[in-house]
Amino acid sequence: MAKGCGGLRSGPAANSAWNKAFQFLEMNQIANGIKSLAKERNKWLHRPDLLIRASRHYEGAAQILIRQAVMTGKKFVEVKDGVLPDYEKWITVECPARLDLSGGWTDTPPITYECGGAVTGVSITINGKKPIGAKAKRIENPQIVIVYGNVHLVIEELNQLEDYFNPHAQGALIKAAFLSVNLICLSSPMSLKDQLISKYKGGFEIHSWSDLPQGSGLGTSSILAGAVIAAVVTAAGKVIDAKSLLHSVLYLEQLMTTGGGWQDQVGGLLGGVTLGSSLAKIPLFIDYKHISVTLDIIKLFNQRLVLIYSGKTRLARNLLQNVLREWYARKPGIVSTIYNLKQLAHDCATHFSEGNLESVGQCIDKYWTLKKNMAPGCEPAALKELMDILRPYSYGMSLAGAGGGGFFYAILKDLSIKSQLQTILSSIKGLESAVLYEAVIDPVGMTIN
Repeated sequence: MAKGCGGLRSGPAANSAWNKAFQFLEMNQIANGIKSLAKERNKWLHRPDLLIRASRHYEGAAQILIRQAVMTGKKFVEVKDGVLPDYEKWITVECPARLDLSGGWTDTPPITYECGGAVTGVSITINGKKPIGAKAKRIENPQIVIVYGNVHLVIEELNQLEDYFNPHAQGALIKAAFLSVNLICLSSPMSLKDQLISKYKGGFEIHSWSDLPQGSGLGTSSILAGAVIAAVVTAAGKVIDAKSLLHSVLYLEQLMTTGGGWQDQVGGLLGGVTLGSSLAKIPLFIDYKHISVTLDIIKLFNQRLVLIYSGKTRLARNLLQNVLREWYARKPGIVSTIYNLKQLAHDCATHFSEGNLESVGQCIDKYWTLKKNMAPGCEPAALKELMDILRPYSYGMSLAGAGGGGFFYAILKDLSIKSQLQTILSSIKGLESAVLYEAVIDPVGMTIN
């Protein structure tokens, strides 16, 4: 309609003229929302630049509906009563990271509930430890104390929790954790102090941490959300099972408006090798199964796994937006890639269960090719050079997550190259500061102590 004029918009879709329509959609009044969108749209059709801006606001409306569709997963969250721990008793939760081996992007909303998704992943420890964690304890003072990095935040009023939806607000993740599993109710007539005293006979102190660099591609934020939820739920004298925890992370990330799929929590919280999946329907349900792998194959995989931190991730700012625009348009290339990714996840899981690491590596290679189809530009030149050097020595290679930097991993077929890796990295411009990490499969996953 704009005939190629007006440019391409990727801004916040925040013109106040569209607020009424957005409010209807947020209240799940879909018919009124669509009518209001159409009424406002008619004022924006006479110039190409306005037409493009209107389309961006329609995209914003779609994002509201996607968020609501994903939040239907809360139906599968069940928090049961347990035993309230003693005051000052720390509940410590530690989690591995995750490597996505095949199928990533198919867990991304709305793809995951419109097409269905499947991702094969593996939980890994880094340099001999679980790198992501949280701890919580009950305290006598009816307040919530949040500690992470250099932040020390004391919350004594409900209105201090109201910025939970802003991922840049201090303590947003921990605030959202309390709300996502209904430990605290923002709309209650009771004050925060009264809620804490009546429900838990006191307050909480929560610490969280990650030893991984930002933008690692190893699923840190979702896994950390799972650790925080598990810690605060247990400290509150409640019990949450694995299925509920996976869905509560999905719900929390919608509360925080960060979006996100489900592969990170499946791959990081459950341990071992997993095949996560979702059907093409709403409510969105995350299913999973543990892939049975012999101890000998785990040992071989660990020996052959190479993990290298290449540096800060550099991806196009609007990468996800561009992928979803192509999906909305049902571009043949993106649709066929999604179906190939799904099938590849199942193939990879089968090869793992058969103990065929060569075929697992071939799946990882195909996966990287498909990732590049989804996100052109996700392969930095320095990492392409590294891959070209390692190809004769490897069964398969990929960048973790969406690519663009972060962690690179390979499954080696020739272990003799391991001793030369640091020298190879030093010889490649842009990878002189790359760091080799020791990574092995964590068969246990999240632990609560």
